[in-house]
Amino acid sequence: MTAKKPRGRPRAYEPEVALRQAADAFWKTGYAGTSLDDITAATGMNRPSLRAAFGDKHTIYLKALASYWDLQFSAMRKALEGGGALKDTLMRVYDASLAIYFSGHGSTRGCFVVGTAITEAIDDADIQRAVMDGFRTLDADFEARLRMARDAGELKKDADPAALALLSSATLHTIAMRARAGAPRKDLRKLAQKAVSVICG
Repeated sequence: MTAKKPRGRPRAYEPEVALRQAADAFWKTGYAGTSLDDITAATGMNRPSLRAAFGDKHTIYLKALASYWDLQFSAMRKALEGGGALKDTLMRVYDASLAIYFSGHGSTRGCFVVGTAITEAIDDADIQRAVMDGFRTLDADFEARLRMARDAGELKKDADPAALALLSSATLHTIAMRARAGAPRKDLRKLAQKAVSVICG
């Protein structure tokens, strides 16, 4: 008995790959500067197939933004859970982020959120919500690790984990902006080291 062949035509694309290719297009030229034609060119999909798989441009962008946050959170949590001294842990976070910012095959891409979402967040409630939810998650993850460090005696007893978390996130945002502006990776790592020295007291 022969196995039944699946009905319909097989997909000519992998959804995760196509979404990553769409994200790359947005990452390069921003939300406003990226057209549907640019996305179809990046993914190799025609408009009807693109719309059927992902929706309109706005929906595709929100999915790309969510995918980027997942990447950032995953890299951050892996770094935070790696053990060791607080200063080493924080540097792992910044190094992991730098690896993302400099993942453009020879060009500096910076942070997807800073490079594409911040300007759109002013007039787009969906993008603004996604950005702020992401920032709150970054703050919470930093704060949890800093609270552990204070309880373990790595920070002063009167240290404020919430305030230090905001400083840690602000450092990440600064690095992201400077990376997008073309600052060398080694200079950004030095900036992170100086910030870590201040955070750890």
